[in-house]
Amino acid sequence: MNTTVEPVTGRIHSWDLSTGVDGPGTRFVLFLSGCPLRCLYCANPDTWHMRDGEPATVDEVMAEIEKYRGFVTTAGGGVTLTGGEALLQPVFTAALLRRCKELGLHTALDTSGFLGARATDELLADTDLVLLDVKSFDARTYRKLTGGDLAPTLDFAARLDRLGKRVWIRYVLVPGWTDDEDAVEGLAGFLSGLGCVERVDILPFHKLGAAKYEALGVPFTLRDTPVPDRALVERVRAQFRGHGLAAH
Repeated sequence: MNTTVEPVTGRIHSWDLSTGVDGPGTRFVLFLSGCPLRCLYCANPDTWHMRDGEPATVDEVMAEIEKYRGFVTTAGGGVTLTGGEALLQPVFTAALLRRCKELGLHTALDTSGFLGARATDELLADTDLVLLDVKSFDARTYRKLTGGDLAPTLDFAARLDRLGKRVWIRYVLVPGWTDDEDAVEGLAGFLSGLGCVERVDILPFHKLGAAKYEALGVPFTLRDTPVPDRALVERVRAQFRGHGLAAH
């Protein structure tokens, strides 16, 4: 009888060490390939297609993480799985999170929540922190901005609250797209009703990925969209803070 167990494999784009909005402390950030959304402001269009990623086993990824385990642990950090969209590869993502927890590493999952239904309770049990990217609170704007639906993200947020998971919200501020006062108020009101939300990070839109679009031959729709000025960023932060949320 053949009892050989095939290794769990996935496709990854790259990895990096980061300090800031990818979770607490210094993080080993793994970018997985593939994403179901096509956000107009995406800074990493080279992660959209899983076929463009490099195949890797869980053991291979963990061997790389192990090299930095002491460093990130001492720096109060851990491992963050992002993309693309990590939940497009739920089995691979779950296996990585499990192995990280076995090593005593703090884990974070960066997701749009669009595929939240693919995250099993076991996967989430191995996730210390969810970085939930809410693209817009207006369903029509969400559709135009991402090509997807808003409802799955809100359902996932409610599920995370029921499970008592720690959540940091990430909100990309794009002038003319995600700066509508009423939509921001609606999102702030929704989030204030969730006890799991620890903070809201307002991420100003930037164009650092513009060269990637050109290299891929993909139009960058927001090329002429201005970046938000300080006054707009502070106005949006103030709206979230007005609902009792810690906005940064």
